[in-house]
Amino acid sequence: MVGLYIGSTAQFAGKNLMAMALGLKLQKEGLNVGYMKPVGAMPGLGKGKEGDEDAFFVQDVLGLSQDPELVTPVLVTRDFKIKAFRTPCQGLLDRIVKAYAELSKGKDVMIIGGSGSFLHAGKYCSVDGPSVVAALGAKTLLIDRFNKELNYDYLLSAKDILESRECELLGAVLNDVHPSYMDEAKELVEPSLKVRGIDVFGVVPHDPFMSGIKVSELAERLGGRIITAANKADRLVDTFLIGTMQVENFLTHFQRVKNAAVLVGGDRADLQLVALEGNCPCLVLTGNLYPNDIIMTRAEVLGVPMVVVRGDTFATAKLMETVQATQKLRAQIKINHGAQLINANVDVPALRKKLGV
Repeated sequence: MVGLYIGSTAQFAGKNLMAMALGLKLQKEGLNVGYMKPVGAMPGLGKGKEGDEDAFFVQDVLGLSQDPELVTPVLVTRDFKIKAFRTPCQGLLDRIVKAYAELSKGKDVMIIGGSGSFLHAGKYCSVDGPSVVAALGAKTLLIDRFNKELNYDYLLSAKDILESRECELLGAVLNDVHPSYMDEAKELVEPSLKVRGIDVFGVVPHDPFMSGIKVSELAERLGGRIITAANKADRLVDTFLIGTMQVENFLTHFQRVKNAAVLVGGDRADLQLVALEGNCPCLVLTGNLYPNDIIMTRAEVLGVPMVVVRGDTFATAKLMETVQATQKLRAQIKINHGAQLINANVDVPALRKKLGV
C-alpha cells in the first residue's frame, strides 16, 4: 500500500478535484483506493457524526463510506482552535496515524487530502502538511494554481523541507494556467523545476466552465436577493462584467464576453436593458436599488434572474472575484468536466509509475 498526499501552495488550488479525478482514474484501472482528509476545516454532519464537508463530498464521488471520525481525525472547529491557542496540542499526529492505519487496510493506494497551504496550514497545532506526511510515510503531490503567477519558489522550499524530513516530493501539477501564461509555464517554469528535481506531471489550462457558479449560489455568497426568474437560478455564470460606462462602450465589451453576469447600478436602466436583450445569464444590481417595472417585466419574460445586493459596484466586484476564486466543487457536471480536464492534461501513467502502483 502506498500513500499519496495531495497538497497545494495555497488555498483553493484544486486539491479536491485532483483527489477525485485521480481516485476515479485509479479505481477504473482496477486499484482499491482509499481516502482520508487528516485535518478538516469545514465542519459538517454526515451519518450522524461530525466531519469535514469536503471529505464527505470526495468520499461520495469515490463511492466510499467510512466513519467520519476516521476519515477526518482532526476537525478544526471553533472550540478546537480556542483549546489549541490556550494549551499545547498533544496526540494529534498519533490520532491521524491510527486512523490512517485503519483506513488503509486492504487498499492499494490511500489518497490523503491536504487542507489549506501545505507548508503553513495547521502549523499552530503541529499538523501542517510536512508533519502529517512524515508521520504517515506518504509521498507528496503539490498543486500550484496560477494566480497572476506560479508559486515556483514555494515548490522549491517544499522540496527542501520534505527532503530534510526524509520524505519525497513526488512532483507538481500546475493548475488553472491562463492562455497568456501557458508558453512561459511550459517552456520556462516546467523545465526549470525539472532541472531542480521537481517533476511537473501536467499543466492544466484555465477553463471558464470550472470557475462557473450557479446564480443561486452567487446570490447567496453576495448576500443578495433574486427578484426575477428564480426558476432560472441554476444557470452557470462563468465570469462577470462591470457596467459603469456609456451604453456604446458597454455594448462593445458585452459582445466580447460570453456567459458573464453583469454588475450594474440598480438605477442604470439603459445598461440593464442592453444586458437583458443581449441574453446575459444574470444581472447583479448594486446599491440595494430595485429596477423599474419595465425592466422587471422584461427580465421575467426573458427568464433572466436579477440579484439585488446592498454593496456598491466596486465592493461587489471585489467580492465577486473572491467568490470565483474560493468556490467549492459540488455540481456533478463540473466534477465530470474537471476529471476530463485532469485526465487530458496530467500524465497519470508517469505519476502512477513514480508513485509505485
